[in-house]
Amino acid sequence: MQYTLEEVTTPTQVREFLDLPKRLYRDSRNWVCPLDCDIEAVFDPKTNEKFVDGEAIRWIARDENGVVRGRIAAFYNREQASLEEQPTGGCGFFEAENDQQLANLLFDASREWLASKGMEAMDGPINFGDRDSWWGLLVSGFEFQPLYQNPYNPPYYKELFENYGFCNYFNQHTYLKRLATGELSESVYQRVKRLEETPGYRFSHIDIRNLEQVAEDFRMIYNKAWAQFSGVKPFDREHAQKLMKSLKPIIDERLIYFAYFNDEPIGFFIMVPDLNRVIGRFNGRFGLINKLRLLAMLKFTHKADRIFGIIFGVTPELHGKGIEAGIIREFEKQVALGKIPYRSLELAWIGDFNPVMMRMVENYVCATKHKMHTTYRYLFDRTKEFHRCPRMGVKRNDA
Repeated sequence: MQYTLEEVTTPTQVREFLDLPKRLYRDSRNWVCPLDCDIEAVFDPKTNEKFVDGEAIRWIARDENGVVRGRIAAFYNREQASLEEQPTGGCGFFEAENDQQLANLLFDASREWLASKGMEAMDGPINFGDRDSWWGLLVSGFEFQPLYQNPYNPPYYKELFENYGFCNYFNQHTYLKRLATGELSESVYQRVKRLEETPGYRFSHIDIRNLEQVAEDFRMIYNKAWAQFSGVKPFDREHAQKLMKSLKPIIDERLIYFAYFNDEPIGFFIMVPDLNRVIGRFNGRFGLINKLRLLAMLKFTHKADRIFGIIFGVTPELHGKGIEAGIIREFEKQVALGKIPYRSLELAWIGDFNPVMMRMVENYVCATKHKMHTTYRYLFDRTKEFHRCPRMGVKRNDA
């Protein structure tokens, strides 16, 4: 089969880029059609701040009959690239039929374009934006429905990436917990008891009327707990406020918890209703009618019966004190009161480079591994030694 590569520049090509997965997954029981506006926002310089110091490009691949058989995007941000071991860009939004020749054509285009921009490696499949969206290749858990803006793909994609030469840079685990009371481990209750006997600790869910302070508390904790990891950019005040405002329409204040010590923020657990439980029927469209339908299903009919745990963090100086146990126990109290109209909780994006977080989720949240995504890296210099992502808080010594 001969394929022709086209850069996506016209409205017709954009439509074909968006519609390809709808055809590829039409017989899939578990795939959920993303919202077209969510995808397009990634490639809009007006909404995506990564364009301030970066670029993105998209392609579609046609067969001899003009039918679109594959797609991919490539992108880089200079500031983000400079944080890596070598200047690293990314490729993502890959979709293709099961043909290594087709995949290689798409990967080659991304690699050559990134190299022309000074990059020396590419990660994929990733997002031209924050890591909490469209990041990684699904490698286990195909039998389950994906979370909102979490990737879903056929099993054969793994072979297409690895046959090309991509190497496993890190794995991202998604954990599952059924919502019921009395299912936490005894060690959780013991830790909480010790905290309750120590003056100064406080745990509570947020008040949505105080969202600006919530954003600032989140920023303070995040910058201590996560920004130490290579490749993670600290939040500034504006970015944190923007994040909370974007979440406001779907926030259930009973799902966002903070921990404080002497009124200083020390930990958070941010959860939201999983939109994928309801948006699949929209077929990518998100006009006014579907927005109203979404709000009705979230606020009144509770069709979104699954919670998406977006991020969990505790300031490093208080690791091992049981802060996470206190947060989970406070959430369990709400479950016990019957105030949580959800059945299950999934926590995504627990990287294998963060074994402390993995142990915490397994031992104190009492959740089990449910799905796994892999972030791959491809070094353009094929003679260079490949390194997996260093563990969080551990700096690589290349001497």
